[in-house]
Amino acid sequence: MAEISLCMIVRDERETLARCLDSVKEAVDEIIIVDTGSRDETREIALRYTPHVYDFPWKDDFSAARNEAFAHASCDFLMWLDADDVVEDAGILMRFKQERLDGFDVVMAPYHVAFDAHGKPTFTYYRERILRAGMGFRWEGAVHEAIAPRGRIGYAEFVVRHEKLHSGEPGRNLRIYEKLLAQGHSFNPRERFYYGRELASAGRVEAAARQLDSVIDDETAWIENRIEACAGLADSLDRLGDPGGAMRALCRSLALDRPRPMIACALGSRFLKTGNLPAARFWYEAALSAKENEKSGAFIQRDHTGRIPLLQLCVIHDRLGEREVACAYNEQAALLCPDDEAVQQNRRYFERLGIRRKEEWPESRA
Repeated sequence: MAEISLCMIVRDERETLARCLDSVKEAVDEIIIVDTGSRDETREIALRYTPHVYDFPWKDDFSAARNEAFAHASCDFLMWLDADDVVEDAGILMRFKQERLDGFDVVMAPYHVAFDAHGKPTFTYYRERILRAGMGFRWEGAVHEAIAPRGRIGYAEFVVRHEKLHSGEPGRNLRIYEKLLAQGHSFNPRERFYYGRELASAGRVEAAARQLDSVIDDETAWIENRIEACAGLADSLDRLGDPGGAMRALCRSLALDRPRPMIACALGSRFLKTGNLPAARFWYEAALSAKENEKSGAFIQRDHTGRIPLLQLCVIHDRLGEREVACAYNEQAALLCPDDEAVQQNRRYFERLGIRRKEEWPESRA
């Protein structure tokens, strides 16, 4: 049976490391921990699980640290986790390891990174999680690091949940990017995309717009990054007071591929704000009916195919005077998020109007 080396980089992870390792220790054969400068009890906690704990000076480069962890591994396959990750069901991972792992070079697995109040994932995507050793796989990118999958690629059902207890160092990623620029580093399309996002998060929207704009027409960039760059550029232009430019940015995504639910919701929102209810309805219905390819590696934000279009279609049909249809859309939203304040407020509104909740759609729905 194939064996797995779990390879991790850590720093000041005393609150989460044991939780992470407890969730996966039964499914892996070796644990490699690279510590980049902990000042708490992280090292002592790691040593309770493995003798393979190594120091590595932090160089403002996540890939360098992750590649160092890989270099110490001795098993057939390399798996990575962050200290604030949790394997949801190690039994599923164990069965995959026993029955299927040896047939692949790269294993992609679901990564849940944001959750609602009930713990249901709202933001998820597939990531390269296990890689065959000896094939030269290396992490690339000082931040937002990744490994390009190649060879025989498989998809697993075991889930990793990213359960952060605290936010990271403010401004760290942007600082690293700008350090690279100062050193003369030339960004590739993926780095420009993430640099643009970091600039936008820091409120430097003009610079963000320039970076994101450069990604959209770059045919060497990943299609999902190009489409998300359209959405990010639209947001930046909105913040700069250019709604027309923002609309054009969203429409540029339609020349690249089918509309993603995120784009459809953004277009629906713009038409709703201007009072063009038929157009708003069209785009929210498009978002609601979209079939996303969850295994594409793209970010999947479930609100864009559920809560957001359902609640906005409730608003649209109410304004069109079709209140039974509006109420039905609200009840569909309630199935997904029963405690949502907007759902509850809408229920009170329809109760005052004497409209009863119905499980089935009324005949007046077009």
